[in-house]
Amino acid sequence: MHWADQLASRVAEELRARGKDVYIFNGGLSVSGLQHIGRLRGEIILGEIVRRILEKQGLRIRQYITLYTQDAWKGKKPQREAFPKGEGDRYVGWPLIRVPDPHGCHNNWVDHYWEDFGPYIEKFTDGRIEVITTTEMYRGPLKQVVKEIMSKKEEVRRIINKYRARKPYPEGWIPFEPICAKCGRIDTTRSTRIVDGEHVEYVCDNCGHRGVASIEEGKLNWRLEWAGVWKALNVDFEPFGKDHAAPGGSRDSCVELSREILGYEPPAGQPYEWVAIRTRSGVSDMSSSGFSGITPREWLQVAHAEILRFLYLSTPVMRKVVINPLDIPQYYSRYYRAMRLHHKMEGQGGEEAVEEARSYELAQLTDEVRPVPEIPYLHAALLVQVLPRENRVEEAVRRLKRSGHLPENPEPHQLRWAETLLEKAARWVEKYAPPNLKITVLDRVTSEIAESLTMRDRLRGLADALERVEPWTEEGIKQAMIQYTQGYTPQERRQFYREFYEVFLGRDSGPRAAPLLAVLDKRMVVERLRNL
Repeated sequence: MHWADQLASRVAEELRARGKDVYIFNGGLSVSGLQHIGRLRGEIILGEIVRRILEKQGLRIRQYITLYTQDAWKGKKPQREAFPKGEGDRYVGWPLIRVPDPHGCHNNWVDHYWEDFGPYIEKFTDGRIEVITTTEMYRGPLKQVVKEIMSKKEEVRRIINKYRARKPYPEGWIPFEPICAKCGRIDTTRSTRIVDGEHVEYVCDNCGHRGVASIEEGKLNWRLEWAGVWKALNVDFEPFGKDHAAPGGSRDSCVELSREILGYEPPAGQPYEWVAIRTRSGVSDMSSSGFSGITPREWLQVAHAEILRFLYLSTPVMRKVVINPLDIPQYYSRYYRAMRLHHKMEGQGGEEAVEEARSYELAQLTDEVRPVPEIPYLHAALLVQVLPRENRVEEAVRRLKRSGHLPENPEPHQLRWAETLLEKAARWVEKYAPPNLKITVLDRVTSEIAESLTMRDRLRGLADALERVEPWTEEGIKQAMIQYTQGYTPQERRQFYREFYEVFLGRDSGPRAAPLLAVLDKRMVVERLRNL
């Protein structure tokens, strides 16, 4: 059984024991900076997949994503560097929702960095995920939770101190952090007295200000806030990052607080591993406050949402996923193979093949699973480079039909896949492609190149071998060239291909020969070689 089906089965058992008409799924994010695609894995897609599996079993589910917008802005170096030099220092400790947009184009920090993530959630899911902020919740469903917690502050202190032995809270501690009315910080204030059910007196250790704050203008200690969100939203299932999963760790403390203080049975949970990114400097976890990673908007520029969903679903939830933009062509190849397995276009393998096919099925954005044209990503990336920009997509589609990558009369979803793939591959070439895959085909062979050729006759002879290739496909070209160069010594073969690339690209290297020729016009290729 696929890991997602196993998880859904376990969650279903726990949900049915709760006996509700409508169950609540939730995920939590702090908009501390770059909202990268790693955040889609656990808090968005994992919950959505389990929800969709269980909805098919008849359960009614509502799914939220909670933005922790009252969290203090920590002012890490990458965060401060988003502002003009030195300007960010003054906002350290402010609630995220109050930190201004460093670029001046949005109301605040949260709105700016949410722009490349929030509007794209529906493009990676079935579009049924509701967004709510803790700022809103402190004016609504969390308000009553705050009152309940402050009325039991000594019991709260006793439980929390079990989990922070080195820095226990002192007797009389009040578990609420107001926003300082003078300096704006939320991480340096201490509540000193509960005035009434909705206000506290406080002192700010940063600026010394003393004042009174409403419970709408602050936040709970983070452990209490997490447990409080569970009760406020009536949450039944919530994934959480692996850092919270250690025995005796943060989630265990929240579970105890939820049961003992709030009288609420904590939701079923599932930890998940981080998503990392590979760059020239190595592999590192994507980070919001570290501004490391790719946003959903940036992913959709170069690849389909289904490809990322497939990568996440084909990897067990507690195994790290490493994203390398250079490998996007290989991600498509894996996706196409899983598609063939699901639609029984190729022989079924063992357990791994069955799981790959299921991963493909779950990766679809709708319940209608239809195969798409199996256009190799690299083929598309090379094709868009050899065509003039004007009407490039239309001409590329015509060539894809001629090469058999598209049927002569494609269905709308097939044509849409092809057109979007071509556009994404073109952007991938601009943003990520290695130098050998960036090409410009010569209009003609210059006299300098022609005079430098030492294998002119052998290149001319290749024209006859290629002329016999029918249909003009990468595999046919590959086999013809392998057969033609049989018997060459390694040194001769290296020289042959160096001059081959000079003839077409004006340089001594490039992408593999067969994929390159497959995107060029056959008549042009044959005539160029024959006329050397």
